[in-house]
Amino acid sequence: MKGLLILSDFCEDLEALGTRALLKRAQIEIDTVTYNETKEITTAFGLDVKVDYHMDEVDLDDYGFLVIPGGKYVAMIIESDTRIKSLAKIFETEDKMIAAICAGPRFLGEMGILENKQYTIYKGLQEESYKGIYKEELKAVTDGKIITGRGAGATIEFALEIIAFVKSKDTAKQIKNSILF
Repeated sequence: MKGLLILSDFCEDLEALGTRALLKRAQIEIDTVTYNETKEITTAFGLDVKVDYHMDEVDLDDYGFLVIPGGKYVAMIIESDTRIKSLAKIFETEDKMIAAICAGPRFLGEMGILENKQYTIYKGLQEESYKGIYKEELKAVTDGKIITGRGAGATIEFALEIIAFVKSKDTAKQIKNSILF
């Protein structure tokens, strides 16, 4: 199963690149994609990253799961740009796994994807309107095909949940041990 990781200017470095690195370590195919005009983004902490594809170049049928990192960009575009919310809804409708961390779960909440689901999100961003079951004490939560993470400090737990879902719990445990976590 191949994944699609959204990268945008001001996405959170660790959540995006750390998750990608751990998925690659687990030999999970993961392509990066952007809605930016160019295939280069600058992360929240100034790293310049070359993205694999522009969104117009990908066929969503090729992907079994979606990863949405958090970062300042979420607050900047959540009201004005509906493309990430629409993309998440497509993945949900097609019964594909969606993983979102930090502020990223806001996209899911606004599309009704968190309704009746256990989830976590960056502290203070939970909303009653999401109609989900907020798990403040957990760093990462899997509920069906929805995986959420609290923030940058939960990146490893978040990535391990994705690995367990895509590959196996044994593979996640092997990766956890290999990084001395």
